[in-house]
Amino acid sequence: MMKSFIGGIHPDDGKAYAKDKAIETPAIPEQVIIPMSQHFGAPCTPTVKVGDHVKKGQLIGTSDAFLHADIHASTSGDVVKVAPMPHNMMVTCMSVVIKADGLDEWADGLPDEKDWRQMDKAEIVERIKKGGVVGCGGATFPAHVKLAPNKPVDTFIVNAAECEPYLTCDYRLMLEQSEKLVTGVQICMKALGVTKGYIGIEDNKPEAVKVLTEAFKAVPEVSVEALQTKYPQGGEKMLIKAVVNREVEPGGLPMDVGCVVSNVGTVIAITDAVCHGIPFIERVTTVTGDCIKEPKNLSLRVGTPFQYAVDYCGGFVNQPDRVIAGGPMMGLAQFQLDVPVAKGVSGILALSPEKCRVGVEDPCIRCGRCVDACPMGLIPSQLSIFSSCEAWDKCMEYGVMNCIECGSCVYVCPAKRNIVQYIRNAKAQVKAQQQAAKAKAEAK
Repeated sequence: MMKSFIGGIHPDDGKAYAKDKAIETPAIPEQVIIPMSQHFGAPCTPTVKVGDHVKKGQLIGTSDAFLHADIHASTSGDVVKVAPMPHNMMVTCMSVVIKADGLDEWADGLPDEKDWRQMDKAEIVERIKKGGVVGCGGATFPAHVKLAPNKPVDTFIVNAAECEPYLTCDYRLMLEQSEKLVTGVQICMKALGVTKGYIGIEDNKPEAVKVLTEAFKAVPEVSVEALQTKYPQGGEKMLIKAVVNREVEPGGLPMDVGCVVSNVGTVIAITDAVCHGIPFIERVTTVTGDCIKEPKNLSLRVGTPFQYAVDYCGGFVNQPDRVIAGGPMMGLAQFQLDVPVAKGVSGILALSPEKCRVGVEDPCIRCGRCVDACPMGLIPSQLSIFSSCEAWDKCMEYGVMNCIECGSCVYVCPAKRNIVQYIRNAKAQVKAQQQAAKAKAEAK
């Protein structure tokens, strides 16, 4: 029986648009807009000012907070603006705008070649931290924190499922940069001190399964596992259940069951940071959808405007109903194209009204389809009703904070209810209440 998890859905994967398109590298744009918040945790503070000349890989933003990831210049040039600018996950974000000089010169000391086999755990983690590596799948959790867990772990899992429809950037990386992936997995396992690793790939990617099975032949401690194609197979908790049959309790973390999970792109970025000293300044992003003239997988510098990437792909064949940063299930719709590609932007998706299936929201008919689809075992319909009634205590009672916002409930809902939006609002309200209560208690 194919390994999987309870619940989930089977949307049209839309991967045919770009899955056979090899990674291309466009010219560097005339200017890059580099946000100071590209990670889960505290935003960075700019370390440069207008008029400064910077070089590729130079540190331009950092923070004293424990949970942060350093920000680096993605090309050489002059800083022309340090100000709030549009961001793909918020209205604006403090950003450093660099006018490229066309030379693309490395900062002094970069690249910095090292043999990871000669490093101890602390040095590996420090080089990852210095490189500003974060999760490439969208969560953007700082990689150096994940690879230094405060609990014992025994298993490292590479999330190669890429279950989001339309996205193919990880698939192309597996085919084209398998050697870097092998090295990165070994580096991560050494940093964690574990002797067992897994690569979890959905079985709709047989070529990737074949390539990686061959690539990891010389690394017997790593197993390549073909998993049932089902969304959200790439969710950490779903992946852990499918691969090693361990269940992360509600509110728990992978390390609670002895696991650490990292995305394909993240592991490859770790190879660059540890072996070559190259910080996270470039990532592969899928530009796709039925409104894109020539869907492609592009290696883009951090800070590249969405518009530049879309233009490189021939622009729009039809005016899209929606442009999304990320995939259609968990991505965020954008209201402008001058937002920059950040470390967590796995896709730029342009969809027609026919693909968006937007309709009028009707009352819940209690059909239970969302309950069957929910991979977390929640009752999404009831959570949406409690949220609309502002019954925040009931939302907590029904486990609202355990929702991973995968969108499976919305996909199957015949009433076209915006369940995830109701849940996001409930989470925000619950967090606000908790913070207010904490502040009140501290004031006493």
